[in-house]
Amino acid sequence: MSAHPSPVSPFSASPSRAPASPAAPLSCPAVVARLRAAGCVFAEDEAELLLSAARTPAELAAMVRRRGDGLPLEHVLGWAEFCGLRMVVGPGVFVPRRRSELLVRQAAALAAPGAVVVDLCCGSGALGAALAARVAGVELHAADIDPAAVRCARANVTAAGGRVHEGDLFAALPAALRGRIGVLLANVPYVPTEEVGLLPPEAREHEPLVALDGGTDGLDVLRRVTASASAWLTPGGSLLVETSERQADRAAALFAGGGLSARAVTSEELYATVVIGTRPGEYQATAGRPRP
Repeated sequence: MSAHPSPVSPFSASPSRAPASPAAPLSCPAVVARLRAAGCVFAEDEAELLLSAARTPAELAAMVRRRGDGLPLEHVLGWAEFCGLRMVVGPGVFVPRRRSELLVRQAAALAAPGAVVVDLCCGSGALGAALAARVAGVELHAADIDPAAVRCARANVTAAGGRVHEGDLFAALPAALRGRIGVLLANVPYVPTEEVGLLPPEAREHEPLVALDGGTDGLDVLRRVTASASAWLTPGGSLLVETSERQADRAAALFAGGGLSARAVTSEELYATVVIGTRPGEYQATAGRPRP
């Protein structure tokens, strides 16, 4: 994970009172042993992170205990590495996956300086914040329906110069953005309902169901996004979503039904598939500069 400084977390715990009889600090081998016993595959790496993050022996013991109980490492630390940056991630918030870096790479190739960028279903806001770090001067907005995600996103997106909105999909956005969005990232949930139970316990027990469950075929939320996206995109603007490889053709058909020309991009390195839909027309950023 990255050593870059992170935004201030709204989930940071207040310093604990010193116990009357401090326990002996856990050694690195002891932490590794406890994590291994709990089934952590990368126990050595995780131990280093926990040891560097803990401010006191008591805090280290508590962090090791929480991780051993199955809490995602990112929730224990309070941050996740994404696109080489530290993103604040709090309890009950979807942890950004490395495969979603493909979304950011593709979006960065499409966004011009000054473009209006929206991170819809933003979770922690990691995608939008990472894109803003790559493309100068974008007007960044992010939105999510989950209040915990919105609190978390405000730490990441505000630090990147953006604004965060709470609400259901496009209803959360300012009306002034209609017809102006150059790049629309929508990392919608796409796991079919009957497959949610097959996800790792860290996801299904500690991340919000609304960020995982995509309905019967995994495409329910995408249907709603593609039905309205064209009205919010500027001419030549693009909608980008992550999906599974087996869902890509059906997702592309939904894009076409919404008036967008669609193509799929797959990364074997990240084991990721992104579908990109573009509204017809010539794209220009808000500042009037054409896309290079």
